[in-house]
Amino acid sequence: MCIRDRYQRRVHGDYYLSSMKLVLFFLMVLTAIYADSCGGNCPSGRCPRCPCGTVPHKIDIAAICQKHSWSQKCCQCIVHHESGGNEKAMGYNTNGSFDVGVFQINQMNWGSCSGGNPPCDAERNLNCAIKVYQWGGNTWKLWSTAKGCGCANTPQK
Repeated sequence: MCIRDRYQRRVHGDYYLSSMKLVLFFLMVLTAIYADSCGGNCPSGRCPRCPCGTVPHKIDIAAICQKHSWSQKCCQCIVHHESGGNEKAMGYNTNGSFDVGVFQINQMNWGSCSGGNPPCDAERNLNCAIKVYQWGGNTWKLWSTAKGCGCANTPQK
């Protein structure tokens, strides 16, 4: 083997090793970001686990809102601000509870409307949202985004 061949192997080998280290570094960073945000389903990045999975699933906000006789304008505004229409959306609260789904149903309500399981699919989440809406006197007042949407404290039909 000549000197030139040894030099090329060393240069190319060093380049390959450096490239692999860089790729591994980026994979580790992406894994850390991906894990913390549950694949984008937990925008805050604070979710300690991913009860709705790691694959976002957007739904038609108008279509889900039309399944109940409440104010369509308020429903669409609230769902837009709560989850952006991602039925797998999750939020982690400072008290250790989760909000999940298109309507961001709080974990405290899962036992009353979803058999104690996170209502991560749109239909179960809608059924929970209808109950929460009724518990709020057929208003949107129990959603934190209701005021910003102009929908708090008044019956919406």
